[in-house]
Amino acid sequence: MPDSAARSSVFSDLRILWHLAVRRIRGGTHEERLESFYSGQASGYDAFRQRMLHGRRELIEAIPFPDGAVWVDLGAGTGENAEHLGDGVARLGKVFQVDLSTSLLQVADERARRHGWTNVVPSHADATLFDPPEPADVVTMSYSLTMIPDWFRAVDNAVRMLKPGGLLGVVDFYVARKYPAEGLRRHGWLTRTGWPTWFANDNVHLSPDHIPYLQSRLETVRLDELRGKIPYIPLARAPYYLFLGRKPAAAR
Repeated sequence: MPDSAARSSVFSDLRILWHLAVRRIRGGTHEERLESFYSGQASGYDAFRQRMLHGRRELIEAIPFPDGAVWVDLGAGTGENAEHLGDGVARLGKVFQVDLSTSLLQVADERARRHGWTNVVPSHADATLFDPPEPADVVTMSYSLTMIPDWFRAVDNAVRMLKPGGLLGVVDFYVARKYPAEGLRRHGWLTRTGWPTWFANDNVHLSPDHIPYLQSRLETVRLDELRGKIPYIPLARAPYYLFLGRKPAAAR
C-alpha cells in the first residue's frame, strides 16, 4: 500500500492535471486568467513542473552571476529559479521575482523568507512593463514567454532593462519555423501543429518566432534546441529551447 507521502503526491498530481485538462480558465484580463489558472495549483506547482519544465536548472547554472548583481526573473512564478542558484543568491545585490499571479508570488515570498533571502523581492507586475530601480546584470524568463500575449514586448523590456553586456536567459517550449534558418533545428508537420494545439488549451502559445527574435536582439552566447518528457504522456517529448544572449553595447 502506498505510504502517505506517495498518496499525497498522486493526489497533488491529479489536482494539477484537472486544472490543466478540465477546469475552465476564466477572466477578462491576462492577469485574471493567470490567477484563475494558477490559484488552485500553486501549492503543488513545483513538484509537478519539475518533471515537465526542463532546462531551468541548466539555464541558471550556465549564467555567470557577478557578485552584487541585479537579477530580474520575469514570470518568476514560485521563485524556484533562485533555488537553482542556491547559496549564490546571498551574494547578489537584488533579485526581483516578477509575476502577475498573486498565488504564485505568495509561494515565492514564503520561499524567500524560509531561506532568509532578504535581497529577494517578489514583485507583482507585468513583464512587459516592469521597470527595476536600477539596470539589471541578468534577466531570465523560464517558461513565461509562451504565456505572455505580447511576448515580443517582454523581450524588448528585458533588453531595455539590461546593462550593456548584460545577459538574458530564456528557456521555454517552442516549435521551429517551417523553413528555419541555417543551423536551427527543423520540426516535422506533426510537431509544428500538434504541440501548439495541445498547449493552447491552457493559454500556453508555442511560437516559431522566439528564437529568431531573441537572436535579432542579442548576441547569442548559447542556444540548445531539445525535447523533454511530459508527465503521464508516455513516449511524448515536447520541444523546448535554452537561449543565453548578451546585450550589445550599442543596444537600447
